[in-house]
Amino acid sequence: MTRDATGGQKGRRVVVVGAGIVGCSLADELTARGWTQVTVLEQGPLPAPGGSTSHAPGLVFRTSPSKTLTEFAVYTVEKFSALEADGLSCFNPVGGLEIATSEERWADLHRKAGLAASWGVRGELLTPARCAELWPLLDPEKILGGFHTPDDGLARALPACRAQMERATARGARFLERHTVTGIEQEGGRVTAVVTDRGTFPADIVVSAAGFWGPLIGAMAGVRVPLLPLAHQYAKTAPLPELAGVNDPRTEASRPLLRFQDRDLYFREHTDRIGIGSYAHRPMPVDPAAVPAYDDAPVMPSSLPFTEADFAPAWEDSVGLIPALGASRVEEGFNGVFSFTPDGMPVIGESREVRGFWLAEAVWVTHSAGVAKAVAEWMTDGRPSLDVHACDPYRFEDAQTSPAYIAERGAQSFAEVYDVIHPLQPMERPRPLRVSPFYERQRALGAYFLEGGGWERPHWYEANAPLAEGLELPARDAWSARYWSPIAAAEAKATRERVALYDMTPLKRLEVSGPGALDFLQRMTTNQLAKKPGAVTYTLLLDEAGGVRSDLTVARLAEGHGLSERWQVGANSGLDLDWLLRHAPDGVHIADITPGTCCVGVWGPLARELVQPLTPDDFSHRAFGYFKARRTYIGHVPVTAMRLSYVGELGWELYTTADLGLRLWDTLWEAGQRHGVIAAGRSAFNSLRLEKGYRAWGHDMTTEHDPYEAGVGFAVRMDKGDFVGRAALEGRGEATARRKLACLTLDDPAAIVMGKEPVYAVGETGRPAGYVTSAAYGYTIGRTVAYAWLPADVAVPGTAVHIEYFGEKVPATVATEPLFDPGMDRIRR
Repeated sequence: MTRDATGGQKGRRVVVVGAGIVGCSLADELTARGWTQVTVLEQGPLPAPGGSTSHAPGLVFRTSPSKTLTEFAVYTVEKFSALEADGLSCFNPVGGLEIATSEERWADLHRKAGLAASWGVRGELLTPARCAELWPLLDPEKILGGFHTPDDGLARALPACRAQMERATARGARFLERHTVTGIEQEGGRVTAVVTDRGTFPADIVVSAAGFWGPLIGAMAGVRVPLLPLAHQYAKTAPLPELAGVNDPRTEASRPLLRFQDRDLYFREHTDRIGIGSYAHRPMPVDPAAVPAYDDAPVMPSSLPFTEADFAPAWEDSVGLIPALGASRVEEGFNGVFSFTPDGMPVIGESREVRGFWLAEAVWVTHSAGVAKAVAEWMTDGRPSLDVHACDPYRFEDAQTSPAYIAERGAQSFAEVYDVIHPLQPMERPRPLRVSPFYERQRALGAYFLEGGGWERPHWYEANAPLAEGLELPARDAWSARYWSPIAAAEAKATRERVALYDMTPLKRLEVSGPGALDFLQRMTTNQLAKKPGAVTYTLLLDEAGGVRSDLTVARLAEGHGLSERWQVGANSGLDLDWLLRHAPDGVHIADITPGTCCVGVWGPLARELVQPLTPDDFSHRAFGYFKARRTYIGHVPVTAMRLSYVGELGWELYTTADLGLRLWDTLWEAGQRHGVIAAGRSAFNSLRLEKGYRAWGHDMTTEHDPYEAGVGFAVRMDKGDFVGRAALEGRGEATARRKLACLTLDDPAAIVMGKEPVYAVGETGRPAGYVTSAAYGYTIGRTVAYAWLPADVAVPGTAVHIEYFGEKVPATVATEPLFDPGMDRIRR
């Protein structure tokens, strides 16, 4: 019998708040899995209750830089294509056409074609003439080319809602209209009921699928929902003679959906008229509490009055692209409300603080059925089949959930919907938000900061520019040259030859203590942790299916009884903290110590010469071995020193409290001058870690991969006793892996790739064999290093492949890893 994530049998009472496309899809997915006690509450009338679904134009472009979003969209298309309402399919596969009017956009469409291939979406780059054949109203003189995805199209959202409502109802679900939710009842940290203006509904699970009303529903449960409702303009033209008789009024459209992203516009047919959506206007935030009720709204709650002045520039750009519009006019329009999060991703998952309260928010029609499937799997099976870490509510740090942050970043997400976004491109504001104690010293050295998790993170230092003079590096194309500097090569070289300081403060640090801490960590992770104090262990968090949730470094700092038992855990994100807190037994205490601490990585062949004179303890290899930790002093500063290296060189991570961080930096900096010490940034760091073959969780491996596929099976000790995911790993190993994370080197020393590009086996055409996860130029080995997921029979050292980079086929070869220092001689000395 199917069980939910907390061990309860199927058939628990589920109340879904909101009968838009997400709520209807979720009811269908849950009842299909046998969970039939589902009640969907809707404040408006059914089947068109007046939320974002009721006005959505229905465009489905599946390809995204996010593999997860793409797979959500792929499933949505598959599902809606199989649904029928009123004798018609709920999906009209007219295709999608994205056109470029600038060189930057044309290049980006080549990149998007690569993304589509990586994620399995059929697409083709087209000439201007071919674009005009598909869309005869286009002026081909205005465009450079286009990207056509023939299987994209129009979702008929309201009919899809009706079809899924009928199926779910037939299985036992009920949909109740005109029930306004007024409260969420709780007891003992769990939801117990949903209160409405027409009665109270007992519930074991409550799902907020309320769209832009989500923050209001969340507030009733005491859960912050990090989304900002914003108005988006949509207009319809008067009838066009050119479209007379072209389209069936029942299906409305036959030509591809059209995106004109250089002007933040999209177009679709409405029989003999054209619909125009615009993201070109100013952000228009909407207070969900101020949105009128259905009966008080002039049209519907989510449809606000059209502001013609905001649309005027969009109309001018539309006429420029489609000359036939010059003889037409805007006949009707509205400002439609929908949701944006700080990073533009959905928010799905269960609250830890209020158990049984789930979110399925900030979801567009494009991804609706895919999100609903993932949430239903999560509720019934304990895990979604897709990696959804980028959608988890706990991906946001506390500093990223303030109302001011949500408002500022949500508005920026709106403005960036159609922008060409570089994978390293940082948000512009609010910055700086989080800084390490070394920040002023870094600024003085000319640090070039990018941003992650709200932290300012140096990627290189202008002070090191003289070190880059004379280095021979391949020329870079415009894309790979963004957010890069040849200084990174100099910093990597200095790390390999001398010694460098790396700011590791932004990495998540947890403290686990209390009686039972060892047993708890043993149960939660894969490696053997029953070691003496001072031992550091690389280990994994798995889910019950054996997927890699995270990788950790776990240091046993103190052994004893009660609170004296203490561990420091190097984690990846707040998701690890959330996972551990959900499973921690009484008496085990877990604290996020990141904000009050800091860390300097001291790495390079001269690291011991720098550190040893500053400490009273013996830092020799014999006295302080690899993967060991101890409490000591660096000058006047008490530190926890761990002998670890993520760059493949001798060195230590030095941790102290934030108040002493600046003194620690200054002590190391002053003592390091005689050794040629430099400060080095994340750009060099990433190059060095790839040369050494170190994985980055969330990029190279996720819950979709097991340890043996990902090349981290060495961190699994099946003989240590039971642990989460162990049963799923029985019978698995490197020999049974059907796909593997493979190391590739580009054959041309001057070639560059960036990540997420498709990888093709030589001689194969059609679908790619896999895709790149991480890539960087390896300054030590003199060529680009890429890691990619490939079938096991392709992931064999010596196998020739090619990577498609902006439409160019770049030859590469599967290599034996690690590429640098395979004997570990440089680290263990």
